[in-house]
Amino acid sequence: MVLPSTLDRFLAGMEYPASRDDLMREALHDGLALADRDLLSTLPDGTYSARWHVRHALSRAGSAFERVPAMA
Repeated sequence: MVLPSTLDRFLAGMEYPASRDDLMREALHDGLALADRDLLSTLPDGTYSARWHVRHALSRAGSAFERVPAMA
């Protein structure tokens, strides 16, 4: 999964460790786009110790969503 550049820059500027709630709160405070905040909301609840942990979790969440067939 390739992250939008705005989300990638946001994650680079975050202080870690950070929880999903920390990420969501800072994203809202920083005015991150709704689409980027929606991606962050798919993160499993937990604490992330580095940007790569967030990226990995987002890619796993994205893979799970891609496997679910669309409802007709």
